[in-house]
Amino acid sequence: MLIKIICCNKRSVFIDYNKISYNYKLYPGAAKMQKRIPLVLIILAVVALTAYLLYPSMFKQSMPVAQKELLIFCGITMIKPISEIAAIIEQQEQVKVSIIKGGSGNLLKYIRFNQTGDLYLPGSESYIKQANAEGLIMESVHVGYNKAAMMVQKGNPRAIKAELSALTNEDYYVVIGNPDSGSIGKETKKILTAANLFDQVMVNSQEMTTDSKRLIDVLKKGEADLVINWYATSSWAENKPYVDALSIDGQFAEKKRLVMGLLSSSKHPDIASKFMAYAGSEKGRKIFDRYGLYNIH
Repeated sequence: MLIKIICCNKRSVFIDYNKISYNYKLYPGAAKMQKRIPLVLIILAVVALTAYLLYPSMFKQSMPVAQKELLIFCGITMIKPISEIAAIIEQQEQVKVSIIKGGSGNLLKYIRFNQTGDLYLPGSESYIKQANAEGLIMESVHVGYNKAAMMVQKGNPRAIKAELSALTNEDYYVVIGNPDSGSIGKETKKILTAANLFDQVMVNSQEMTTDSKRLIDVLKKGEADLVINWYATSSWAENKPYVDALSIDGQFAEKKRLVMGLLSSSKHPDIASKFMAYAGSEKGRKIFDRYGLYNIH
């Protein structure tokens, strides 16, 4: 008997049943055994063998699917709330979240040059506006606030007054942020320019640094007397015992909106949008506020 099997790719395979059953005659008692074996079992075996020969890949163990990964570019001051939200999204979406931190201006240069990443959170909304104008941002969401303050060593041992003019005093070791590399440097320049003090402070400052972390470090190590930094950094547990914040007059230092942008280069915009939605939600705002980045007076 000739069995015709039509496979899923429309190819036909012919199996001679007589030849298959003939092999059983090589063994003692094969004739009796042959009668007992239902034809359907032989047909099933033939089908399975044919499928294996024609489609061996169907029987191979499938490779594990690579885990999706979000890449976030984050200004240093916002790294704490973003890391906390990242842990939530990783659990919720079964995705890996990687964060690159640095000065907001430097991060934007990296994004512009490499055309990569999913989300961007700088320390000033001006960077988002710039990125949007260059076609690097698809959408954005407001997540918190930032505000600059003058900062001194804990207890203010030099009795420095909460006046911007103190930054021009040659008796103080002054460090400011570089306006070309980070958001705090850019904000410092804006504040001092509005107070007509930028050039004088530039002459009097002993160091220009790239970001808020270094501005905190020079106070904690006793290397500087006075800096301008984002207020939030003075409220963190690891910094609070070492620094005090001095408020800057509101006419010069305003609350700055923190805005997160979805990058045009995003490989996973659906998940990135969910991250943004959480960051901008009431739960997200509470996280930002816990790190001094929402309800700022």
